[in-house]
Amino acid sequence: MARYYDVHPDNPQPRVLRQIVDLLRDDGLIAYPTDSCYALGCRLDNRAGVDRIREIRKLDDRHPFTLVCANFAQLGQFVKLSNSVFRQVKAAIPGSYTFILPATAEVPRRLQDPRRRAVGVRVPRHTVTQALLAELGEPLLSSTLLLPGEDEPMTQGWEIKERLDHQVDAVLDAGDCGLEPTTVIDLSGDEPEILRHGAGDPARFE
Repeated sequence: MARYYDVHPDNPQPRVLRQIVDLLRDDGLIAYPTDSCYALGCRLDNRAGVDRIREIRKLDDRHPFTLVCANFAQLGQFVKLSNSVFRQVKAAIPGSYTFILPATAEVPRRLQDPRRRAVGVRVPRHTVTQALLAELGEPLLSSTLLLPGEDEPMTQGWEIKERLDHQVDAVLDAGDCGLEPTTVIDLSGDEPEILRHGAGDPARFE
């Protein structure tokens, strides 16, 4: 059964965050809130966690994952940024954007888009996510909590606990965090390409 944590949305309890981080470091899989929907997350080197996310969401081996980072400096360890892209990304974060960028050697090949050697990265604005990332000290490998056959992601912690009780190790409930996923911008080519319109304003990349 999944552990259930009722986390304060503005002042998340440090004791609870430490318990969740201990679980993540023990190869746990969690459902947690972001500024754009709830997500599934585990540590970058948690192979079993990645397989569990694929099973929950019925994803194939080609589906890309996102590295959810605490800040721009952390993001820069995992993706390559030209000068122009550097400015664009830095001006847009934190926020509801996912950027597809060329991956560095820090990202395992199995997590990269095999055609472009790229990976998705984002820096959320959500207080609980930021506090969790600060306690963990590394990115979370994540995927939007959108179940097979459903049009909208899950938004209620108690419902996630009921539906995924035997598939995840913990649920962080910090209240409703909205239905709209991130805006996805592919910056791995010569020109920005908007792959998905979502919560982030795409105008600056058009």
